[in-house]
Amino acid sequence: MPELPEVEVVKKSLENEICNFKLQDIEIIDGNLRYKVKPRELSKIIGFKVARIERRSKYLIFFFNQNDFIMICHLGMTGKFLIKNNQIKKKTSFYYDLSDHNKKHDRLIFTFNKRKKVIYNDIRKFGFIKIDLKKNINTNYHLKTLGPEPLTRFFNLKYFSSYIHNRDRSVKNIMMDQSFVSGLGNIYVNEILFLSKVKPNRDVKSLKKKEIKNIIKNTKRVLKIAINLGGSSIKNFSSSEGRKGTYQQKFKVYGRLGSQCSNSDCRGVIKKIEISNRASFYCSKCQKY
Repeated sequence: MPELPEVEVVKKSLENEICNFKLQDIEIIDGNLRYKVKPRELSKIIGFKVARIERRSKYLIFFFNQNDFIMICHLGMTGKFLIKNNQIKKKTSFYYDLSDHNKKHDRLIFTFNKRKKVIYNDIRKFGFIKIDLKKNINTNYHLKTLGPEPLTRFFNLKYFSSYIHNRDRSVKNIMMDQSFVSGLGNIYVNEILFLSKVKPNRDVKSLKKKEIKNIIKNTKRVLKIAINLGGSSIKNFSSSEGRKGTYQQKFKVYGRLGSQCSNSDCRGVIKKIEISNRASFYCSKCQKY
């Protein structure tokens, strides 16, 4: 599933391609996504220009000029957008390179002026596209319970310490909880905890002030680097400009079971444990506690 950096890259790619373009038509090829696509709802955004696109956690939010409605999109496990402009296809999401584009998994086609099309392709159909009123953005079912964005000033020591007070959970579970902090997933939480030298199954109540500061600092650091590198191309991710993400080349622990720790002064090896049915990778030496 895409995490914050990958969704941010998709957002920027789409902004470069369709902002200020007028949406002329939407063809629903298969509307049976996680939530059934409603043609009548989608019709509310036809005829308007895309004003801007925002990312909230792992959601994309499309705003339109002179229109009271927004379109909310989640890519699920395998959702991606393909840009088609005068027969040239560009990729804005991940998992498959363009040669793997199978039209049978195209679910919706958005047609803009100047012969530009945006194809939503989703193999497993866990993604969704919904329409809501712009004024409802803070009360929307999918958005209202989200925690602060990790790259903002609201994700700080005071907030973190207050949230974990008297909570009996592992630090890995807390960091994955979207109501605590938005956009983090398994890959980046593994990397953040390694850099912070905190074991994933550590009781969150036992974290010291210095450790919390390190987790916050490394969260912001890892995400910024990942975004700058175009995200993690575990399965051939590339932006709409065709650039593949390269952050996976910097993984310290994720997917490196049995490898020696990347810290030159450490003789530990990367181990794996299951936490809430998710694989957690950590160094046996650097992350003892």
